[in-house]
Amino acid sequence: MTSLPDHPPAAVARESLIASIRRRDPASTSWLQVVLCNPGLHALLLHRLANRLWLWGLHFPAKLLTYLTRMVTGIEIHPAATIGRNLLIDHGSGVVIGETAEIGDDVLLYQGVTLGGTSRDGGKRHPTLGDHVVVGAGAKVLGAIHIGAHSRIGANAVVLADVPANAVAVGVPARVVCQDGQPTTDAPLDLDPSVAEALPQAMATMQKQLTALQADLTLAQQRLQRVEEMTIASVPTTNTPGQGIAP
Repeated sequence: MTSLPDHPPAAVARESLIASIRRRDPASTSWLQVVLCNPGLHALLLHRLANRLWLWGLHFPAKLLTYLTRMVTGIEIHPAATIGRNLLIDHGSGVVIGETAEIGDDVLLYQGVTLGGTSRDGGKRHPTLGDHVVVGAGAKVLGAIHIGAHSRIGANAVVLADVPANAVAVGVPARVVCQDGQPTTDAPLDLDPSVAEALPQAMATMQKQLTALQADLTLAQQRLQRVEEMTIASVPTTNTPGQGIAP
């Protein structure tokens, strides 16, 4: 999915949500399919209404509409969440967007994405996504962190810290592996702590096994050499006139 430039053409900037989905989703084969069969579109349109109710102070009707929207689309967007222009939710099942989340323009979220919080305290506790961010399937972006514009989050990543612009973050916890088109060299090795603790003992065991194998190989070579010497010594030799020594 090619990300849009920082300053898209005027025609793109003015296009409707339906036109944006039709242009960016290769699986959308017709306008009618987008209008009737796209859960992301339905969730976003209903969120606009729920958000308006929330801003008017009608919190219960807004939450009730959000609940009904989740039942129909499988997508839960808190009515207080701030969503920019032309968000594309691909497939959409299991997507959760928290109360203080902020999403920029032309963002792409795949199924199973969570923009969640890590605290029960009030205030800002959900992530902010810059323009043209892509978040892969099953990724969890947690806390009041910022994902820079044009960045990509890998599938099933767990992002707990800020990600700079034009970067790629993968892993659990997520780490930046590429920025501005260049791979990063200081990205830490993503190992489970239990695996890292077991590595020294495993290496010591392998070293002992290697030493034993080398000793067995040396012994086998010595035995083979003795067998060859005994074989040569046991072969009789005769001298035949006019010929060399032959067995």
